[in-house]
Amino acid sequence: MSVTADKTVDCKGLSCPEPILHTKMAMNELSSGQVLEVLATDPGSVNDMDAWSKRTGNPMLDKIEKDGVFQFFLKKA
Repeated sequence: MSVTADKTVDCKGLSCPEPILHTKMAMNELSSGQVLEVLATDPGSVNDMDAWSKRTGNPMLDKIEKDGVFQFFLKKA
């Protein structure tokens, strides 16, 4: 699946709760239907992003892990 992001947030090197806080702030800047890409290295961010996506109603379009970097694509509801 190839997803094109409208905005990217680099949270590599940050640990909980920082990636979620940066994600929330970036989502506030997007319009409905736009896609946010989040890059993170904290393994806990996988569960955090899934939970945040469900709680806020912003769907997770894709998540990829490559070389210790987690890449999340979230669509603003």
